[in-house]
Amino acid sequence: MTEIIGVRFRGGPKEYYFDPRGISVEPGKFVIVETAQGQEYARCVTGNHAVEDSEVVQPLRALVRVATENDQRTWELNRKREKDAFGICQKKIAAHGLDMKLIRVESNFDGSKIVFYFTSDGRVDFRALVRDLASEFHARIELRQIGVRDEAKMLGGIGICGRPFCCAEFLDDFIPVSIKMAKTQNLSLNPTKISGTCGRLMCCLKYEQDAYEDAVRRCPKQDSFVLTPDGPGNITNVDILREQAVVRLDDQPESPRRYHNCELNVLRNGKGSRDGIEIPRERPERYRAPEEETDEVELRLRDEARELAAMLDTPQDEEGGEKRRSRRGGRGRRRGGDKPANADAPKQESGEKAEKPDKPERPKQDRPRQDKPKADRPKADKPKAERPPKAAKPKPEQAGGESTAPQAEGEKSARRRSHRGGRNHRKPNGGNAPKAEE
Repeated sequence: MTEIIGVRFRGGPKEYYFDPRGISVEPGKFVIVETAQGQEYARCVTGNHAVEDSEVVQPLRALVRVATENDQRTWELNRKREKDAFGICQKKIAAHGLDMKLIRVESNFDGSKIVFYFTSDGRVDFRALVRDLASEFHARIELRQIGVRDEAKMLGGIGICGRPFCCAEFLDDFIPVSIKMAKTQNLSLNPTKISGTCGRLMCCLKYEQDAYEDAVRRCPKQDSFVLTPDGPGNITNVDILREQAVVRLDDQPESPRRYHNCELNVLRNGKGSRDGIEIPRERPERYRAPEEETDEVELRLRDEARELAAMLDTPQDEEGGEKRRSRRGGRGRRRGGDKPANADAPKQESGEKAEKPDKPERPKQDRPRQDKPKADRPKADKPKAERPPKAAKPKPEQAGGESTAPQAEGEKSARRRSHRGGRNHRKPNGGNAPKAEE
């Protein structure tokens, strides 16, 4: 057994083992460790613990010390130096006209070395750029060309699943991914669907590949000749996740059916001829889904919920019933039951008001402007349009024993004639109609 501590450097999720040399380090603290590039500033993720000797690559690098406040200030100064170096390098790249994209700048802890990471489609001659950077920073300069997957790992981001990139979150190394994995998992071969932000196939295609391969071994291939509980047929589609297959029966080819793998007796796996294949008389049994076992705690919670609902619903129903009965009884008594004697009084009054006869028309003789007989009233100059005759209505006698003249054919009713006559009569006389003599 070997005692170690696990640390992580900036820009990667991979964990490295170091020899603590008897120093107790708690997880989350920053430490200074010795590496092949010199001393580096790192964070401890696993404290002192022992592992098997086979898990450790000897010789182990040693832990120098736990980081102090001076080490923290030095690390902050290095981060500021890296930021300045990034801007200066971009200007130098543009000045030399190089086809390269700068990704990140890293400086070691003592500041003696600066590493520039970049991407490019082809090879780049950056020797002149290295000389300019070395004269600018007075340190050892190193330029490293990386791929698009390393670029995504350094920069980070959010994938189409809504989570951070796997390579930047927990993957130690990149795993090989092929298009065959997408075909095995029945995924769309559209590049936009199975490619990540880096433009390569998504790393998550590898996660479930073993499970799909195991399911494929248990499922029959497409176009296989099988025997089902309903008869023989050919498989048209295979659902690997549900372990089911769609079969087009020989007796009913127009209506394919879905069967579980245990309901299928494979007579020929894959494409081929049926010649020489003997169909067994005994057909497979139908698949019965296992009943879901309900947990005892869930059953107890259901019983308690039912008892509580019964306790809450019972008093509400009794009170509601009494209220509904009282309301219904009140409506019934008001409508057709025994009513108090004074209850009909207001209704009778309202009935009398409703049945009150229409008021008789006020005789036109009572109006001062209409006392003159119609024969003496001047008619309008404008000829009236002829209308169908109307039955004459009896007119009450005028004051003084005189009666109105009978209605002529094609004239308006008496009231409308009186109004028009009154208006026509007022116009020539200035609006002052003479009163009838009493």
